[in-house]
Amino acid sequence: MAKEVNKEKKTDKKVKNEKDKKSFAKDFKAELKKVSWPTPKQLVNNTTAVIVIVLITATIVFVLDVVFETLNNYGVEKLKAMVTSSTSETVDNTTDSATVIDSGNTTEDTNTADATVTNESIEETNTAN
Repeated sequence: MAKEVNKEKKTDKKVKNEKDKKSFAKDFKAELKKVSWPTPKQLVNNTTAVIVIVLITATIVFVLDVVFETLNNYGVEKLKAMVTSSTSETVDNTTDSATVIDSGNTTEDTNTADATVTNESIEETNTAN
């Protein structure tokens, strides 16, 4: 008895699915009849308008791209070159100053060593006397 109930349910589902599919197709066809389709003249006008707008937008983007590329090559790159040359000059000046400072330190060290030698010589002379 349970098997018969299951069979009936399965057949009911199949019939219901087929009815749903048929009603969907009918409903779909009915909705397509309600659509207001453009005339060939309207279709051509609308298509032309879309193509023209796309071309105008592409032209604007192309021009902006070229302008920014040019600004980058001639503006930003020259600024980079100026900053790089300023930085290298600063490094050269700093290196020159460091050399002078190092030379001064070497001179001071030599003077200190000379003073030490001179002091030792004076002490030895004093001791010898």
